[in-house]
Amino acid sequence: MAVTIKSQREIDLMRQAGKILAYVHEELAKYIKPGISTHELDMIARDLIKSKDCIPSFLGYEGYPASVCLSLNDEVVHGIPRKDVLLLEGDIISVDCGVIYKGYQSDAARTYGVGKITPEAQKLIDVTKESFFVGIKEAVKGNHINDISGAIEDYCHSFGYSLVEDLTGHGIGTEMHEDPQIPNFRQRRQGIKILPGMTFAIEPMVNIGGPEVAWCDDEWTVVTEDGSLSAHYENTILITDGEPEILSLL
Repeated sequence: MAVTIKSQREIDLMRQAGKILAYVHEELAKYIKPGISTHELDMIARDLIKSKDCIPSFLGYEGYPASVCLSLNDEVVHGIPRKDVLLLEGDIISVDCGVIYKGYQSDAARTYGVGKITPEAQKLIDVTKESFFVGIKEAVKGNHINDISGAIEDYCHSFGYSLVEDLTGHGIGTEMHEDPQIPNFRQRRQGIKILPGMTFAIEPMVNIGGPEVAWCDDEWTVVTEDGSLSAHYENTILITDGEPEILSLL
């Protein structure tokens, strides 16, 4: 496993990529309302990314046909935007997006309610987001990957939720997916030691029901097997000599 330690120049570029991605997320969120199609949201995201002289990380990645992944309700991740899929009052939507700035990547995801949503759905969104922040408290020099994973799992399990086990967070840099894998659930092995200069994309994927997922016929969209709601929250972070720095927040 080759986990890269970023130079100051690389960190500066990733920091800029993260700020641009945070801007894209904040602007795109303004359009998340009942009646808009997921295709239209994808076109808005693509224009926002290109307006900042960036490349959409996802567009064409292993054949993915859009600039952003938009996953509704029981869709966990990798939902493909479509003209015939309109947001409905009460939906929840996970927005996963990435940008490339001067060769360096940033990756982040948010889950939003569409109009008025149920208290159950809002709680899932809130717990998923907070589990990220619980997890990164362990993303410090000298700890191991499993410290992050275990903290996320313990927090989500305390609410009776499950973590998707077929998908993980990851290292990030010049490539979207680099070593190491960062599971959101405890492992038998402690994983690599965390060192300053490492950059990770940590991304809890949390289900109200069971952890089992399935891939749809489009070979991209991942759904919960039991049809339960799922939420996703992700940021790109930098390991420092102190607390981790979140690169994909303004």
